[in-house]
Amino acid sequence: MSKGIIKKVAGPLVVASGMRGANMYDVVRVSERRLIGEVIEMHGDEASIQVYEETSGLGPGAPVESTGMPLSVELGPGLIQSIYDGIQRPLDDILKVSGTNLLTRGVEVPSLKRDIKWHFVPTVVPGTYVEAGDVIGTVQETAVVLHKIMVPIGKSGRIRDLKEGEFTVTDKIATLETENGPEDLTLMQKWPVRQGRPYKKKIPPTQPLITGQRVVDTMFPIAKGGVAAVPGPFGSGKTVIQHQLAKWADADIVVYIGCGERGNEMTDVLNEFPELKDPKTGRSLMERTVLIANTSDMPVAAREASIYTGITVAEYFRDMGYSVALMADSTSRWAEALREMSGRLQEMPGEEGYPAYLGSRLAQFYERAGMVQTLGTEERYGALSVIGAVSPAGGDISEPVSQATLRIVKVFWSLDSALAYKRHFPAINWLTSYSLYLDSMEEWFNKNVYPDWMYCRNRLMRLLQEEAELQEIVQLVGMDALSPPERLRLEAARSVREDFLHQNSFHEIDTYTSLEKQYRMMKLVLAYYQEAAEAMNAGADIEELVNLPVREEIGRYKYTEESRIQPAYEAVRARLKEELAALLARKED
Repeated sequence: MSKGIIKKVAGPLVVASGMRGANMYDVVRVSERRLIGEVIEMHGDEASIQVYEETSGLGPGAPVESTGMPLSVELGPGLIQSIYDGIQRPLDDILKVSGTNLLTRGVEVPSLKRDIKWHFVPTVVPGTYVEAGDVIGTVQETAVVLHKIMVPIGKSGRIRDLKEGEFTVTDKIATLETENGPEDLTLMQKWPVRQGRPYKKKIPPTQPLITGQRVVDTMFPIAKGGVAAVPGPFGSGKTVIQHQLAKWADADIVVYIGCGERGNEMTDVLNEFPELKDPKTGRSLMERTVLIANTSDMPVAAREASIYTGITVAEYFRDMGYSVALMADSTSRWAEALREMSGRLQEMPGEEGYPAYLGSRLAQFYERAGMVQTLGTEERYGALSVIGAVSPAGGDISEPVSQATLRIVKVFWSLDSALAYKRHFPAINWLTSYSLYLDSMEEWFNKNVYPDWMYCRNRLMRLLQEEAELQEIVQLVGMDALSPPERLRLEAARSVREDFLHQNSFHEIDTYTSLEKQYRMMKLVLAYYQEAAEAMNAGADIEELVNLPVREEIGRYKYTEESRIQPAYEAVRARLKEELAALLARKED
């Protein structure tokens, strides 16, 4: 264990001498206050340390002690429903220790509570040979999460003894006979946050992560195990979208990281999540959620730690065979922390002062997502989907963080402040967004929903693109310059925008739309366009086609309950045919 003294303090960066025995990324304790930090650069016996707590009051000569261990998280029962800071300290326990809402510097509390006993149920018998990743028992952590206790990575051998009972996370639950002798197993294991947890193999994602949000599922879907970016300016709805995805996405576990957003946004998350009802179970959404809360007033270095802490926790649940959705809000704050630390280290800056390795750091984070076959003798699959919000200044996505992210992710949901100001939510711009998973998931949609799902989706997209071209003509010479077929195309595109893409997250029915209902909504919009075009060819007037009463019913179909989508769909289709037939009959008279 290496000990040294502080040589220089520059904000969150501390330079210590006498640290020759320390290694890169070792956790260190700084000064008598025992502030927690991490070695990020070594030159001879000098170590540059990023401190995850406020460094005011520190000066040269204060002691520095290396723990000899990398920054690691505790993984075991008790993670779910917890609210941590960026280095996995439970905020409720910090409050008890400090007695104030302000974080006390140097406070040391265990990440997993040591006084809670969990009921452990073995799933193997003594004498069983087990490998890393094998499940040896379970703990019912919450009403909705069955926590699987796995053999730690790097361990294998025969189980000598284990029994059912009540245990804390540090109690011995079994003895494992390994090549190096017997080892005690507990409910808890540790893992370094900067190292991705291993797996047998990564599988190409072909199944969508169903979110119930129409613009996402239909237009720009994300795969289970996929990665997406949500860039957008202030007030465009990044946090709202992440809340909706956390609540409705087809994931077993949600990990929400507030890596440097404003305190009021994180307060909203902390207040709202416990009150949100999980639509799958009817219970609190927190019963399958882990929150990591880091706000802008915390030291910048802690933002980086929160990113790695969150994804390591998510990988742990993925290894159990669960589908995990991770929300990072927002990675721009992390990138700004990298820029500040890089500047203090006097590294050669890249574009706009960001470090030259910004792209590789982002890539290392996002590549830890994926659909994988987990370690262990049984065949088990898990998925980790990552949705990262990006906050470019002024909404300018040409800045380095947005561009580096776009080179990595395969789904781009471009938030548009103009749409947000028009009260169009989700404010995802359909002309600038994209999903590179569409081709790989076409077969899944056509097989599991309807054979013409992707055909209908592409027709809607074509209408929206044609509308953008026609709007340019309208702005130059006016609506009168358009032919009747072009006007009808504009009306159909307006129906796509207002009746299909616009979704009210506060409406009890419209907040979530099943794939079946999304398909029916697409068919109604396309049916109006196609049958109105046929009626126009038969002599119908464009003004009458635009003002058909049935259009209001098409627009209100989104408020139809899931149990009535089929009869309501048939009723609207019948009404459309009746009104068009009556219109043509009047023309003939």
